[in-house]
Amino acid sequence: MNTHYRNCNICEAMCGIEIKHKGEEIISIKPDPKDPFSRGHICPKAVALQDFYKDPDRIRAPMKRTIEGWQEISWEEAFSEISRKIRGIQAKYGTDAVGAYAGNPNAHNLGSALYLKQFYKALGSKNRFSSASADQLPHHVASNYMFGAGMAISVPDIDNTDYMLIIGGNPVVSNGSMMSAAGAPGRIKDIKKRGGKVVVIDPRKTETAALATEHLFIRPEKDALLLIAMINTIISEDLADLGHLQNAVTGYSEVIEAVQGFTADAVADATGISAGKILEIARDIASAPSAVCYSRMGASTQTFGGLCLWLTNVLNIITGNFDREGGAMFPLPALDLLQGVPKGRPNNFGRYHSRISGLPNNHSEFPIATLAEEILTEGEGQIKAMFTIAGNPVLSAPGGDELTSAFQSLEYMVSVDIYLNETTKHANIILPATTGLEIAHYDVFFNSFAVRNTAKFSQPMFTKKPNQKHDWEILKALSNYLCDREDDGMTPEIMLDMGLKTGPYKDQGMSLQKLLDNPHGIDLGPLKPCLAERIKTADGKIQLAPKIYLNDLPRLKNALNSDSEVRKIFPFAMIGRRLARSHNTWTQNSRRLVKGKPPCTLQLHTLDANNLGLSKGDKAKVRSETGSVILEVDINDNILQGVVSIPQGWGHNHENTKMNIAATQPGISINTLTNSKRVDPLTGNAAFNGTPVAIESV
Repeated sequence: MNTHYRNCNICEAMCGIEIKHKGEEIISIKPDPKDPFSRGHICPKAVALQDFYKDPDRIRAPMKRTIEGWQEISWEEAFSEISRKIRGIQAKYGTDAVGAYAGNPNAHNLGSALYLKQFYKALGSKNRFSSASADQLPHHVASNYMFGAGMAISVPDIDNTDYMLIIGGNPVVSNGSMMSAAGAPGRIKDIKKRGGKVVVIDPRKTETAALATEHLFIRPEKDALLLIAMINTIISEDLADLGHLQNAVTGYSEVIEAVQGFTADAVADATGISAGKILEIARDIASAPSAVCYSRMGASTQTFGGLCLWLTNVLNIITGNFDREGGAMFPLPALDLLQGVPKGRPNNFGRYHSRISGLPNNHSEFPIATLAEEILTEGEGQIKAMFTIAGNPVLSAPGGDELTSAFQSLEYMVSVDIYLNETTKHANIILPATTGLEIAHYDVFFNSFAVRNTAKFSQPMFTKKPNQKHDWEILKALSNYLCDREDDGMTPEIMLDMGLKTGPYKDQGMSLQKLLDNPHGIDLGPLKPCLAERIKTADGKIQLAPKIYLNDLPRLKNALNSDSEVRKIFPFAMIGRRLARSHNTWTQNSRRLVKGKPPCTLQLHTLDANNLGLSKGDKAKVRSETGSVILEVDINDNILQGVVSIPQGWGHNHENTKMNIAATQPGISINTLTNSKRVDPLTGNAAFNGTPVAIESV
């Protein structure tokens, strides 16, 4: 019997796990009680790591699509053909005729995190896309404009706060998102145990809301109105107190002027929250010994996502709850992504705009909502070939059916993936990487969003087979073939070691070897004030009122009138729903995660069901401007009347899989219903939440 310690890398929570195994037979996967970050917590997804390792559906060698079907080929043949085809297309149509999409798993993978940049440079195309604009782009844009760097993300000091306001987030299920907080249920309970308060604002009474002190229903996409009304209240009642931030902020007077007119009375009807309750929450935040507002998916993935995340920061700052214990704080990770970023670096947001819709480019990426039209619309700059890297945008991006048509029209496509799925089935060649238990792991990104500073390196549990390649080896080989160059001998471990030895904890002897000597991880302490080191603006101050946000406020004011012609045809607002046993699109390949009662249901209020003549277990058709789906009805009064909810990331019903495990639990993708034209115009992020739909009995 052997014991292996590592971090689970399925989601953001960074849970430490203990795996007992005999050779390649896994006996158990349990939480690691000695992990300083997760403190003995794991969620149901961790046990599925063994399923992905042994999955008979998993691709283990390069595959080429032929008229006779999929055929296994050598790595040399695959790389040679890809480089020849891609350079041929670029020579014919231009460098930008080849696009690249990186899915969410890349952020959970040391090799991809370090080598994607090298691959993009070798490809040379501006047409880059990722899952970030289907998820978190408003966070990065706000940090970019307010703090001088897109990765300068503040997170709630959840372990020390006295008052936590959660808007559109469900950390009890996610264990944090843009706030890595393994064991979030326990951390929330601890707030209440020490006499604090947790308030959740959401159109659905989520698992987090059930655990909170109080839950308030809000109409979808009205969060920015609530936030600005609270800011208006705090300012007008003279409750604002910058405190230690007095000399660290510019633009406060502009904020005072900008929030005029957005009173609690003015927004009450639109939000569905009474003016009295809005005033109460604002006063509570301002008067609490420490407080923090945390806004996440429901606030980010909507048509006012940019304003929501800006206003969240403003709220935390004007109450003095920024860069202080119990408020919103900056982590200080051992591998620091802000290290070397100069102050006053030119803001490149919107340096380019997409060819068709004119949406802004951020951090050298275009919004994923524009991908289908950039492929399907003819003319100079049209995308003719694609790389998809560990992603399934047909299920995870808006307008999934449109993306299917787009991928079918490409002249050439390459997918780096371990599965044949709705996206990769359109590829000419699939390149499978090692995964999960076969890779070395260090959380490059999520330590930057963590609620406590820790560091941990996970060695591979299993040795890869001779014909297998790690993701970074694939990306590096593609780069070398495209540039016709030799290998430089660099590895992720070498790069990681260099970063650790020159990072914030270099004086403590931080190195890869130190992490190897501490397999449970190293506790680097709680979050501490570090504003001066993290702010990268030219003057070293927080920019409280960037014009990009002030100029978007007239659009928010128009939202006070909630009626629209679209709502008369599609009277319900659809929101997503996160499941503890699912993460994005790929965890449905684990049988143990999809077994049991199908969770892919239409959740709606009793009164809505009665008006539609629907009963629990009935089948209902949900229609939108872009398509329709049929699924089972779940009547649940934990959702606001007029709102319906469908889980995110389901599907896997295509005909090309060998076993189609998920077919035992048929699901649908909500992105048949979402519209790629429906975005936050400020940031370009996809607006999944609030999608107008109609419902009818089948």
